[in-house]
Amino acid sequence: MKPVLFVTNHAPPFRVGAFQTLHERENVHFALIGGGVRHGGGGTQTALPFPTLHPPQRAVARLAASGRYRAVIAGLSGRTALPAAYAGARAGRVPFVLWATIWAHPRTPAHALSYLPLRHIYRNADAIATYGPHVSAYVRTKLPKGPVFEAPQAVDTAFWEAPAEPDRRGDFQLLFAGRPAPEKGFEILQQAADVGTLVVAHDRSPEQLRNLYAGSDVLVVPSLPTRDFLEPWGLVVNEAFHQGVPVIATDAVGAAAGGLVRHEQTGLVVPAGDVRALRAAIHRLKDDAALRRTLGENAKHEVAAYTYDAWAQGMSRALAAC
Repeated sequence: MKPVLFVTNHAPPFRVGAFQTLHERENVHFALIGGGVRHGGGGTQTALPFPTLHPPQRAVARLAASGRYRAVIAGLSGRTALPAAYAGARAGRVPFVLWATIWAHPRTPAHALSYLPLRHIYRNADAIATYGPHVSAYVRTKLPKGPVFEAPQAVDTAFWEAPAEPDRRGDFQLLFAGRPAPEKGFEILQQAADVGTLVVAHDRSPEQLRNLYAGSDVLVVPSLPTRDFLEPWGLVVNEAFHQGVPVIATDAVGAAAGGLVRHEQTGLVVPAGDVRALRAAIHRLKDDAALRRTLGENAKHEVAAYTYDAWAQGMSRALAAC
């Protein structure tokens, strides 16, 4: 059976397990086009457990149309890779699956130029696989002709749920894991966190980060919507949930919009940019240990379904449909 061509930018460490699982199911060759990475954990590992190619973006159309592949999957990475993959699949008369990852189109002049071509691909892809229901809802506003499937965001379950050595630095510990960039809402968190000990985890090893999750009472994900950014998911939520740590997230976080962080069930959800609401949520969890424990237990149970296999199954369903 011919392989599937999957066009994306990188195979960062947090994607390797998912990509390997999909390859084992479908015989996938990954065309890694490179380029800049906005989110943490980017870059491509040198040794990967699946076939890879490293074409320039200008060569993607020819590769997709080559006849060597039974289907083409492409994400939103790169300036020209997506339309090239789509055009190549059409020229080669093979099915095209869009891997959709955004739930709002960026509002910058450069992105405005890409809106109509991307809407055409949404409408005419043979199938679409998304990050979750929030992305699926957005995609359906583009009136796609093909079916839409969800491939849930996942991390390495075995690693993140393994016993850790708690790194605890206060009686009530708040954790911020990620880049303290403006769109991540770090300044809002600094204003809101007037109790407990706020720990910032940036450029930590996975083992160090797992220890910080284990030692923290709450993970806070205070992301903000900007003209060119809306948090697609937030894998730190999955990581914390595997350690049984509840999350306070804003409604601009994909993991909240997508249903993993559910208000008063697996965490607390507050309006993005609302310092008072975020402060109130922090105080609520500080003062209610029983609620923290219940949320953490629910979170660990809920995230168990978010696995590499579940992601690969979602992608496989999209391939099977076309």
